[in-house]
Amino acid sequence: MCAAGRPEVGTYGRSPTGWATLRQRTAPSRAGVGPAWTCPSGGAAASSLLPRRPAPGRPRWLLPRAAGMLSLLLCGASIALPLFVGADSCKDTGVQNETPAIGQPFAFNCTYPPITSGKVCVTWYKYPSRTPISKNIESRIHQEEQWILFLPLKMGDSGIYQCFINDTNSCHRINVNLTVFEKYFCDTLRDSQPSLSDEYKQILHAGRDDSLTCHLNFPKSCFSDSIKWYKDCKEIKGERFTSWKTKLLVNNVSTEDKGSYACQATLTHSTGKQYIVVNSIAVNISEKLQYIGRIPEIVYPKNNSIEVQLGATLIVDCNITDTRENTNLRCWTVNNTLVDIYYGESKRIREGIETHISFPRHNFYTMNITFSEVKMEDYGRPFTCHAGVSAAHFILKLPAPNLQAYVIGGLLTLAGAALCATCIYNIFKIDIVLWYRSAFHSAGTLKDGKLYDAYVLYPKPHRDVQSHDVETLVLKILPEVLERQCGYKLFIFGRDEFPGQAVANVIDENIRLCRRLIIIISPTSSSFDLLKNMSEQQIAVYNALIQDGMKVILIELEKVKDYTAMPESIQYIRQKHGAVQWSGDFTERSQCAKTKFWKKVRYHMPPRRRPLPAVQLLKHVPCDLLAGGLCQPGF
Repeated sequence: MCAAGRPEVGTYGRSPTGWATLRQRTAPSRAGVGPAWTCPSGGAAASSLLPRRPAPGRPRWLLPRAAGMLSLLLCGASIALPLFVGADSCKDTGVQNETPAIGQPFAFNCTYPPITSGKVCVTWYKYPSRTPISKNIESRIHQEEQWILFLPLKMGDSGIYQCFINDTNSCHRINVNLTVFEKYFCDTLRDSQPSLSDEYKQILHAGRDDSLTCHLNFPKSCFSDSIKWYKDCKEIKGERFTSWKTKLLVNNVSTEDKGSYACQATLTHSTGKQYIVVNSIAVNISEKLQYIGRIPEIVYPKNNSIEVQLGATLIVDCNITDTRENTNLRCWTVNNTLVDIYYGESKRIREGIETHISFPRHNFYTMNITFSEVKMEDYGRPFTCHAGVSAAHFILKLPAPNLQAYVIGGLLTLAGAALCATCIYNIFKIDIVLWYRSAFHSAGTLKDGKLYDAYVLYPKPHRDVQSHDVETLVLKILPEVLERQCGYKLFIFGRDEFPGQAVANVIDENIRLCRRLIIIISPTSSSFDLLKNMSEQQIAVYNALIQDGMKVILIELEKVKDYTAMPESIQYIRQKHGAVQWSGDFTERSQCAKTKFWKKVRYHMPPRRRPLPAVQLLKHVPCDLLAGGLCQPGF
């Protein structure tokens, strides 16, 4: 169905699919815990480790120059390793034997599951030196994360390399026996082709579509490109063969496809330098498909759905468990088409890099799919991960609405709106109330049995400047603004009572007929004394506070700094209702109902009733209309 995606990263050592290091008699375990190298004895045994010269007319893949050196070096390693393996407290995980080719880049990943699945410290050394391998990426030999990297290999790099894996509780050591050989890819191309790495073995299954993998095990800083495939030293061409990423797809495999293959790739390091890598692959043909007990298991996805926001970036991993011997293909498809082909133009959805971790009996593969931007067309469409005959998919769906967020957002919005409305109302409360009364006034008169809108109570001191101001305000300005301009009806003692009536009876009867009580106070001590001794004040305050619960409007002629000299009733009214301070003068400019002072007084007065009786229309003119012609700016 598909071919696996990217150059593989994170592999323990080299290829997970059966790497044979110069026909070792006892192949080491890929997890680093298998048997060590079995040292041959005698020249015959040593020579048996080397490939024989090919017959005339057949391609020559490996041409070693130092046959005896291999035997001596490997036997020397078997003697030397026991001497330093137990020299410290680190636990040995085994010996890995690597025989790469000179002139090519080479990398080894220091991985010991499950130790390196957490946070550990990995350090590389070359035995017997105790100086760590450099981490400078400009160095030819350097460490990158858990990897040791040779760019490229030289003959003098042969030796034993040690990888120390330290965590908080333990220390493990992996020994790598590196032997560099001079090998070439085909005699006829010896002068033009780079040297050849150690041989891999892979299997193609007859009668079906299959693939070969070019194993390029390097860290993320290395990017492979321009992979070419060869068989028997000739570049592979034909309709049955397709080179795709690190795979060679072979359609309708037959026994004729058996032979010696090689893949050649250009490797680009993060420093910008480029290297040529050539891997030889010995291919055998299997005519029987034996999947019993070897079917790969897809751990995730599990035909599930994933909630994701529209326009978001998403990465989904496909986790696969497969046996070490299998060469199953792994890929992502959509609509029965490879993802990279289906989105070849936009590249909005791409198959990611395949990584794997080797365990003693199986490999754990991870291959992701990346959505750079989720679009509406992606929802409800199955994206399928394939691993051999196994397949599993996931479907994207829009997340369910977060009602809690909407509720909280709505409540916060309402609270903010209420707070703003409250602040605006407190600042413009008086104007809002006066506008409302003007726009939505009630017709007719109130049915409360009251005859007057306000009773005006003021001190009547001896003739002086203060008494003149008080009388001007009470007898001239108040009637002009509240009665003539605004249509209120006031009762002012000394102006509205009938001659001959008893004072106490007049006050008591008329206060009961009023809706408000207006008290004028002056900061002079004489007015305080008069207020204390006035029977009119006592009766008015008694009726306002005790009997009728009348609202009191306290007007200060000037700012009163100390109310302690005032009667207790006035102190109580000041504390409960506040006071309105006179802010104008006693000229015509102060007789405007739209000044701040008169707006405050009108706010505390009862709402006006319109229309007025026809008899009063000539005497009372609407407050807002008449005041507009009399008002001057600044009041």
